[in-house]
Amino acid sequence: MNDHEPVIVGALRTPVGKRGGRLQKWHPVDLLAETLRQLVERSGINPADLDDVIVGCVLQWDQQHGNLGRHAVLAAGLPESVPAVTVDRQCGSGQQAVSFAVHGIRAGAYQMVIGAGVESMSQAPMPPSFKPGAPLGSQYSPRELARYQDNPLLPQGAASELMNKRFGLTREALDAFAVRSHRRAFEASKAGRVNDQLVRLNEDPADPDSPLVTADEGMRADPNPEKMATLKPVFSADGATTAANSSQISDGAAALLIASRAYAKQYGLKPRARFVSTAVAAADPVIQFTAVLDATRKALKESGLTLDDIDLFEVNEAFGGVPLMFQQEFGILDDRLNVNGGSIAIGHPLGSTGARMLTDLLCELERRGGRYGLQTICEASGTANTTIIERLG
Repeated sequence: MNDHEPVIVGALRTPVGKRGGRLQKWHPVDLLAETLRQLVERSGINPADLDDVIVGCVLQWDQQHGNLGRHAVLAAGLPESVPAVTVDRQCGSGQQAVSFAVHGIRAGAYQMVIGAGVESMSQAPMPPSFKPGAPLGSQYSPRELARYQDNPLLPQGAASELMNKRFGLTREALDAFAVRSHRRAFEASKAGRVNDQLVRLNEDPADPDSPLVTADEGMRADPNPEKMATLKPVFSADGATTAANSSQISDGAAALLIASRAYAKQYGLKPRARFVSTAVAAADPVIQFTAVLDATRKALKESGLTLDDIDLFEVNEAFGGVPLMFQQEFGILDDRLNVNGGSIAIGHPLGSTGARMLTDLLCELERRGGRYGLQTICEASGTANTTIIERLG
């Protein structure tokens, strides 16, 4: 046994709320703080032993700026001695936070650390680039734009249409995938398959008697394919990407408690999964989404596994075309891909989604008795994360 091997000993996520929906009153710091508090409470650890709290967050301004992670540690009532840092790898920020925790434990710098993510897209102002047809934001420098003047950089929405065309993804296929996402998410929720992973939250943080939020708000019990087919494409008149086959703008938080094998053994914590490999990759920043393929190949090579070894795949549904591209490229069967739905149905609070997906993946592997799970997330400007975990016990 490797004493420095990182293992997951706890994982929780909030229900995901719609923008302007049931979690809109929660300050993002407090939303994460409550997630951290309940994770520590349920695990029974001594929080003073936490070496770090690493938090993914994308829209780091207004309520979410100034190292949100440290503010959440303090708001959670954790010891003042617990440090925290906030990272941004766009949609993969929560997954990257977990990866940094894993790397720190492997290096011997940490014994126990939390990898987490949060985003309140109700409270944090949306950047102009979220609006269809809007120009690129101010983060694009003159030199970067000049490098791509012959093949201009695009906002992600417009780039999704490049992906659709390159991989032959039709409107009908995207809409069918969206319907499946909603049906799978609703079925999993109705059957109680996600209950144990949810943070207990009141709708109004200032009123403990307000209704509890007990399920993801965005999923539809009976999505209407006919109505979905009437929606106009958002980014191109002849395109295939619509509001219905893209991820929802949402609020949420998630956190995983990760310890070294040695710490877990010493303090009686049950290892639930180990990290087999983590990988990041970068590819074409114009089309933006193909790096999930490269990151997955890297993670598989590092792990020594093949696609046939993987029991469950989670591919973020930023746009419906991303998991379909992944499925087409690798020949993944439907019954192994996003089995409980994804961000089209559940929602995509940017910084938290990676940690939410890992929590879902872990719990579903445990429920099914599966062994290996692979998760990958595309990120703006052409990067991606892939993580492979192995269920233990």
